[in-house]
Amino acid sequence: MNYSQFLLMMPEVTLVAILIIVFFADLLMKGEQKVKSLGLLTTLLLCCQLVPCFLAEPAEAFGGMYATSEAVNVMKMILTAGTIIVVVMAQTWLAPLSSPEGDTNVPGALKASPRGGLVGAPAGEFYTLIVSTLLGMYIMMSSGHFLLFFLGLETASVPMACLAAFDKYKKQSAEAAAKYILLATFSSGVMLFGISFIYAATGTMYYDDVCEKLSQSYTFSPLILMGLAFFFSGLGFKLSLVPFHFWTADTYEGAPTPVTGYLSVISKGAAALTLLVVLIKAFSPMAQYYQPMLWVVIILSITIANLFAIRQTELKRFMAFSSISQAGYIMLAVIGNSTQLSTAALIYYVLVYIVANMAVFTVINIVEHRGGDTKMSTYDGFYQTNPKLAFLMTLALFSLAGIPPFAGMFSKFFVFMAGVAGHEANPFWSYFVVFIALVNTVVSLYYYLLIVKAMYIKPTEAPLPTFKSDVNTKVALALCTAGILLFGILSCIYDWIYASAIL
Repeated sequence: MNYSQFLLMMPEVTLVAILIIVFFADLLMKGEQKVKSLGLLTTLLLCCQLVPCFLAEPAEAFGGMYATSEAVNVMKMILTAGTIIVVVMAQTWLAPLSSPEGDTNVPGALKASPRGGLVGAPAGEFYTLIVSTLLGMYIMMSSGHFLLFFLGLETASVPMACLAAFDKYKKQSAEAAAKYILLATFSSGVMLFGISFIYAATGTMYYDDVCEKLSQSYTFSPLILMGLAFFFSGLGFKLSLVPFHFWTADTYEGAPTPVTGYLSVISKGAAALTLLVVLIKAFSPMAQYYQPMLWVVIILSITIANLFAIRQTELKRFMAFSSISQAGYIMLAVIGNSTQLSTAALIYYVLVYIVANMAVFTVINIVEHRGGDTKMSTYDGFYQTNPKLAFLMTLALFSLAGIPPFAGMFSKFFVFMAGVAGHEANPFWSYFVVFIALVNTVVSLYYYLLIVKAMYIKPTEAPLPTFKSDVNTKVALALCTAGILLFGILSCIYDWIYASAIL
């Protein structure tokens, strides 16, 4: 084997180096500043990781099993940037509590809740697991072979279950991890079953070879149709699409808040691009079969998630159904027949979704850390005592709802345009799906405004006390707010993504 081929996998190689550095730093570092030092080290290393992702060129290695492109490298940069935000916001949760009575430096702070932080939190393990899942997502997106894709998927999924169970002193965290790993195991089995069908029908597991075999067929055997359906079911679980979404609300509620944020945006972005890559590279001759399946799943995901979100009283469960709905919007880009436009719209949507969603979870995290909980009623009158946090959370919610002039409006516009692109011959169903998504945008505005109403209008006799955010929270919120305000205004960002949207 020619080991020089690893040089073509520079983003993955450097991420493995970061994983090793963080692992040994955790072993060697001692003292009270260990958590802070590890967090700073991991943040700096991930910032450096953006460089090889930016400089990486489209390449193939190991006989085409590894096949990256400009679009994949751009998505790696975006997911790495999102991971940096998660690492920064998680330091507040990981830092040991200053005393059993809570943070004495914050006037009026409530007594520290066990949900708000971990005494002697094993930060090294947390950062190692985060980087491991990111490595799996890299491999998954850069695969040109179904087995390498499956290895990347499992590399991303297994550490994620450990992260969901990271707060071992909380019963809900263990329950969240159990539901996630059991359903992940089932979905992986279904997907592997589908891959075996694909291999049986085509005699190959390379994306390009599968596409070539299917292009030579005038009719498709039930074997390949079942393989496509089972494969989509497995990725539907990762994306939390209806009807593969049943794990989402319980896992999001039980997992630690930084993990919930990571699971809702970073993992979803990697799975969405991977699905687009596989459908285009391997199954493009079967578009007439998978597009109707996508139409049904998109309508169900957006509509059912919106209806259930209205009924929620727990904020993390609310954000779980919001993420299911957002996954449906992301899939609008996949149904388009213009590859470059679909790819650009998907990547741009994930970029905007990361900053908006992480802003919400950063506020949830700091409120939880300061002694609150994740009930929506906790935020009644939040503006009276913490106006800055309430304002920033409102901006993020407006962006998620797609209200102009925030970036979320532009991201929704681009996926709507991508959804109807290339369907001139038979445009009815694509336009119908986009119309349903547009109607649901109005519904989503209603339930996002429920939180705004609680913070600004709903009266309460005992609002949360005024507290001062720590440096990590300020940095995370500053990055997210800058993205919400600027990504929709600076057209050069979308132009750069569109120019790089080549699979």
